[in-house]
Amino acid sequence: MGGVLIVDDSPSFRALCARLLIASGLVVAGQAADAPAALHLARTLRPAAVVLDVHLGDADGWQVAGALRALDPAPRVVLISSDADAGDDALVRRYGAHGFVPKAELDDHNLAALLGVADAE
Repeated sequence: MGGVLIVDDSPSFRALCARLLIASGLVVAGQAADAPAALHLARTLRPAAVVLDVHLGDADGWQVAGALRALDPAPRVVLISSDADAGDDALVRRYGAHGFVPKAELDDHNLAALLGVADAE
């Protein structure tokens, strides 16, 4: 249990995100390219946090965030998108996410701060 699950349909972005997390001293628990894999891994791995793309190829990231919130324990969710306007504060609150970061502004410091996990087992 612990670590961070990365959910994005782009393999290159998942690799970049993993490097940022590792640079922050965080553990990457797993990676998923779509909603079914994300929910399966979240139930199996029980990550402390999830970095979740708003625009998955097969699903809406907001709905996935809502499903993650229903898990026990619920992971901390940070939503990301290449669309800087996708992170409406009302939606972030509605779906129980802990924040939104445009992909262009993603770096190891702001990602680790939003995830709120200093060291995941």
